[in-house]
Amino acid sequence: MYLTTMINVNFKTKLSWHEVAIRAAFVLITVTCIVWFMPRDKREEFKFEINKVWNHPDLTARANFNVFKSQATIEAEQREVLKLYKPYYIYNEKTGKERINAFRKSYGLMAYALQFNYLRTLTAVMDSIYRQGIIDTRDPLANNIDTLRRVQADHATPIPVKNVVTPREAYERVVNHPQMSGYREVLAKMNLNEYLVPNLTYDSRYSDSVRNYLLKGVATSSGTVQAGEIIIRRGERIDETAFQKLTSYKQAMDRQHVAEHSPMNLIGEAIYVLLFIMGFTIFLGYYRKDYFDNIRSACMIYVVLTIFTILASLLVSHSMLHVYILPFAIVPVFIRVFMDSRTALMAHITVVMICACFMHFPLEFISVELAMGFTAIVMLHELSSRSQFLWTALVTTLIGMLIRLSVFLIRNQDMTYFDPWDYYYLLICGVLIFCSYPLIYLIEKTFGFVSEITLIELSDTNKELLRTMSEVAPGTFQHSIQVGNLAAEIARKLGANAQLVRTGALYHDIGKTQNPIYYTENQSGGLNPHDQLSYIESAQMIISHVTEGIRLANKYHLPTQIRDLIATHHGLGKAKYFYIKYKNEHPDEQVDELLFTYPGPNPFTMEQAILMMADGVEAASRSLPDYTEQSIRSLVDRIIDGMVDEGFFRECPITFRDIAYAKTVLIEKLKTIYHTRISYPEEKK
Repeated sequence: MYLTTMINVNFKTKLSWHEVAIRAAFVLITVTCIVWFMPRDKREEFKFEINKVWNHPDLTARANFNVFKSQATIEAEQREVLKLYKPYYIYNEKTGKERINAFRKSYGLMAYALQFNYLRTLTAVMDSIYRQGIIDTRDPLANNIDTLRRVQADHATPIPVKNVVTPREAYERVVNHPQMSGYREVLAKMNLNEYLVPNLTYDSRYSDSVRNYLLKGVATSSGTVQAGEIIIRRGERIDETAFQKLTSYKQAMDRQHVAEHSPMNLIGEAIYVLLFIMGFTIFLGYYRKDYFDNIRSACMIYVVLTIFTILASLLVSHSMLHVYILPFAIVPVFIRVFMDSRTALMAHITVVMICACFMHFPLEFISVELAMGFTAIVMLHELSSRSQFLWTALVTTLIGMLIRLSVFLIRNQDMTYFDPWDYYYLLICGVLIFCSYPLIYLIEKTFGFVSEITLIELSDTNKELLRTMSEVAPGTFQHSIQVGNLAAEIARKLGANAQLVRTGALYHDIGKTQNPIYYTENQSGGLNPHDQLSYIESAQMIISHVTEGIRLANKYHLPTQIRDLIATHHGLGKAKYFYIKYKNEHPDEQVDELLFTYPGPNPFTMEQAILMMADGVEAASRSLPDYTEQSIRSLVDRIIDGMVDEGFFRECPITFRDIAYAKTVLIEKLKTIYHTRISYPEEKK
């Protein structure tokens, strides 16, 4: 055991090849996973809006690029160019003559209904319309075109668009002609639509080629930005010109983007991640070497580090959600709940610094996430209720928002350009922190940990095992409560897990519920069943409460830490009362000590050593004839010094100083428990 006045970190301690291999494996696997999933997209991502202030660092062009005009500008210039556009229509002179002749043949018999002059006028109107031109549709004449080109005999003549009509317009012009006003009923009976057909046909091939030639003449870019030229400076307002430069630069970077990393980028990332993971591993090796001794603890730490770093990488790579949504504060929360605050802090710093290397705004990210992680660690200094998770989520979110606001105010002089979306993301992050509470149970079952919340739940005396003990072995139950109080007080003094010791003390003697009458604290009326047994049988009966306790713990699925406390609270000690009795009555016989020895093992954690001391002293204190400071002090010294002499604490990290503190606490608590009351006087009659 570490029986020194204090535990010093020995920086020159040599590690075995096995320990070096374990640490190297954790480092290499973690670094490989993180680097594998790191974003390969090196494009610069930034948010910008027109008429807003550029709050990011000065933006410098990484390559030459053209500044493209906005779509509205291009469309306006195209409309201006199309004013010069004159579509081509092929004029068919025969169509009008053929349709007019057909009209005369069809309606010559109706001449009696029309005066000859009016019939001649009607055909003259039709001929005039045909000479102007009837087009099949006005669609090609859209875009405010006022002139078209009439192609006749390989010669194109520009004519006003207002002079050509559609078949419907031609019909209305004939019917509404002033000289036809008296004959509209007769005209209505004529099928004039059949004789007013298009004689101007749109030449799509030639017209489209001319139109496309004009549109191609409209330039889509307004200039060029050279590599190294500053596109926009921090604090400048994003006007129309700057907006187009930023938009064009982003498009250029998208086109030039190559998904694969260059070897130099990959080497740089690997070195960066390796240094941080190695630094964290060295920290654990110096200050928390016991975590490597428990492979599950080490696995939990590195798995949490890796998972959150990979999640951040995926968010950035795929631009799925804002990175503030990811609750990085869960990393220190989980490690603090199951381990300690210092390790939680170092793990959180490691995750944040690794993720910062591929964030687009690393300063804001580091400041917000570190502040939220520090707050979560402080808020969960001692997790004793579920409500603490709610308060932790609320306060952590508030701190993150305040830090983000402070960074914004440092870079901006007013709230004109305040963007609330970052704060909405942080609010969602707080909700996720609170909703992560069920994950604690998952981690407990996966890695074999036990949280303080679980220990508090197990301490409920309404639990089946404890309720049964209070009913069938009330003396043992009261003894367990007293041991729990003593052990928890020692643990708080020594910086151990007080809740674990208290809960373990409640369960350390549950094996006595199987045969409670064989234990002194449960006997009454002077009946002692050991009088009917041999010393060996009595010793075996007493020792069996450890094995029975482990059996019950397995049956009711108690955590491993509780089972270890049950197994080690007597260590490899002996049932001394019956052992000494047997030796005294058989002085010449070789005693088989295993028959009188508890199965053990000896304590290997500070909490187990504390429980052994508290249990031994509390049980022995019941046999004191009188309770004075001297008798209590002598009892405590005798019991604990005997444990030290027998080597019970050789395998656990407890020092002479810790043992001295434990003695002091036990003496003071026993003096309080067994204080002497004053005698009340009797009234004289």
